[in-house]
Amino acid sequence: QVQLVESGGGLVQAGGSLRLSCAASGRTFGYYVVGWFRQAPGKEREFVAALSWIGSGTSYADSVKGRFTVSKDNAKNTVYLQMNGLKPEDTALYYCAADETWGRVVSNPNYWGQGTQVTVSS
Repeated sequence: QVQLVESGGGLVQAGGSLRLSCAASGRTFGYYVVGWFRQAPGKEREFVAALSWIGSGTSYADSVKGRFTVSKDNAKNTVYLQMNGLKPEDTALYYCAADETWGRVVSNPNYWGQGTQVTVSS
């Protein structure tokens, strides 16, 4: 079982940048797919981006393509979400999640972090 810990959230002005981190403990990411999700107040949770630990394949929601980049650091067993050109509508609680397949990660991953708040002011 893998434990996930997010960090890096905060308050930023529109147009600014933040980098979120998702560190794994208990085991390495190994062959997992790691995803980022967000949930704004009063809205459903939505998929943001994902990365395959093996092969480094990536996927992004249309709303963040060209602005967000997901990457990994093998040595630190950490996945990052670089967020540039932030907009007020990006304000949400951001979670990382992991599971063994792309299908599971996108639909209902088994492993979740506790979340980190991102607030973008206009």
